[in-house]
Formats: sequence, structure tokens, C-alpha cells
Amino acid sequence: MTATQRPAPASPAGQTKVTDPTSIRVTYRRFAGVRTRVFEVGPPAADPESGRTTRFRRGAPRTASRPTTPRLVLFHGFCDSADTWRPVLTELAKAGVPAMAVDLPGFGEADELRAGAMLPQLDAFAAAVIREQSVLGPVVIGGNSLGGTTTLRAAQNGKLPIAGVVSIAAPGFVDSWVVRAVAKYPIPLRLYSSLPLPVPSFLVKTIAENVVPHFLYANAGSAEKEHVKRFVDLFPDYKATTVRLEQARQMVTELENAYQLEAITSPLLVVVCGKDKLVSAASGRRLHALVPHSRLLVRQDWGHCPQLDDPAEIAELLTYFAAGVTRATKSERKLVAVSDTVSAQEAVG
Repeated sequence: MTATQRPAPASPAGQTKVTDPTSIRVTYRRFAGVRTRVFEVGPPAADPESGRTTRFRRGAPRTASRPTTPRLVLFHGFCDSADTWRPVLTELAKAGVPAMAVDLPGFGEADELRAGAMLPQLDAFAAAVIREQSVLGPVVIGGNSLGGTTTLRAAQNGKLPIAGVVSIAAPGFVDSWVVRAVAKYPIPLRLYSSLPLPVPSFLVKTIAENVVPHFLYANAGSAEKEHVKRFVDLFPDYKATTVRLEQARQMVTELENAYQLEAITSPLLVVVCGKDKLVSAASGRRLHALVPHSRLLVRQDWGHCPQLDDPAEIAELLTYFAAGVTRATKSERKLVAVSDTVSAQEAVG
């Protein structure tokens, strides 16, 4: 796989246009055969001699000059998109922290999911993203909701170069009545999809506009219109709503066998949101208990999508966690090197 960034447009004078270093760069790339939209911030990866964006090839040799600055890779939740991370990316850009967010297959501007199981498709996609970014430095992955599931499943793959994992409100442990109802009581969904007359589009939109803020935010009154609109647009009419509801039912069913947590060895931070109406706080606490080496952060004032409630705090949390795990990794490498040296000296002696 080869992933490239589109070159910046040239200025009238023929020079490469210089962009604001704090802006979010938007490109389109392919990962595991899926074309998707990519948001990136922080110093771009460039050849120091030519100034051109570096091309990354799987299996390419890693030189001693490989960057050691951690890179954040962020995954969004179900029926969401990389746009959910825009406020956080803006904060990270101000701090000069390298980070990226992508539209997962089936959402945002990414290619549609193929027929069949959904989680394996997300696994292959996430693995391709992580491998690409690992060429640029230690990769720390973070995800919200379904994105949290994606990060946990990636961490279960011992072949992926992951320095650390942040799971925010990952479902599948102790979920709310809403999530349980989708999987265990599909009859209302079937009745909805079999109505003799479709529900008028304006009514679908009105219901979505009132429901979405309550599920995503800690305080529905603080919901940003642009983010609410992004979710509402996923349910423009009766047909689209039935498709999304069926996807949700399939996803919740797949979550029953989604995790092999004993395979996770990377540092893991579990974030619990006290005002989450979709994934209960007990879910995060159970995840923490099932992964003994994990750390737990409980915020009673956050809702299901804390990246929308408090982007500055989430950006700071991700930054400090990434810095901490990469420092620990460096220290471990030094200890191993010292141990190997001592062992060699003893063998010679």
C-alpha cells in the first residue's frame, strides 16, 4: 500500500503555498482498499531537503532519524465522522501535536461498508492507518464509542505497532437500556421498517434534531448546531433511517464477541463519562477491571462524546497520555540495552 498526501496548490509565483501550521489539513487516501477523508494537524511529514511530502511504503526501511514524537490517531463512533474530532484537532494544532482523524468505512465521506460482518472491515482499515502512521513515529490511538471498540480491537492485534490506547465510552460491556434494546428487542425496528406508509421526512428530521443532543452531549442545551446537523443529515428520510437502524442492530450483535482483552499489552487509558446516556459508567469500570494494567479516568460532567463537550480537556488528556507512554517506552528500551550490555560483559568475564 502506498499512501500519499495531495500536494498543496502552487501560488501564482510558482512557489508552494504556505499554509497556516495551526489549520487542519484535509486529504483523501486509501486504507485497506477504502477511500476515505483524512484530517491532519501538526508538522507535516516532509523530506528536509526537497520540502516535499514523504511517500510511505509498507516495509520501507526505518532509519535512525525516524521521528520519536508520538502521533495521535483518532477514530469516531457509530453514525459519526472525523468531523467530531475537529474541535480537538484544532487544540492539538495550536500545541503543535501531530494527530490525524479519519472517516471510518461506511461513515462520513468514506466508501460504504461491504456486505457481511462490520467489525472485521473496521479492523483491516484501522490496521492500515496505524501501519502507515507508525513510519512517522510512535502511534497512540484513541477512539470514542465505536471508535473506542476499534482501538481496543486494534490493541488486541500484537502485530500492530501501537504505543498506547485511549478508549472513550466503548460499548459492549455494560451498556444502557437504549443499546441493549437495539439488539435484544428488534421488533420495534422491524415494525418501523414495515409501516405501510413511510414516515414523512420532516417528522424524521424533527425527531432527530430533538433526540441527538440528548444522547451525545452531557447538556443538550450546549449542543453545537453544526455537530447536531451532521448527525441529523444521516437520517434525511424514512429509508435512510431504516438502513441505519439495521446497521446499529447488527453492530450491537457483533459486540457480543468483539473483545479478547487478555491480548492487550499496550498501555491503556479507559475514559468513563458520568453523563453518558448510551454507554453506562459501569461499562468503562468493567473494562478497567478486565485489563489489570489499564488506567481509569472518570469524569462525571462528560456525556457520550466528550470531544464535543470539552475539546480542550480531551486534547490535553490525549497529549499527556501520549507523552507519558512514549517516555516509558524509551526508558524500557534503555533498561533493555543496559541489561544486554551487562549480560555481554559478564559473558566475556
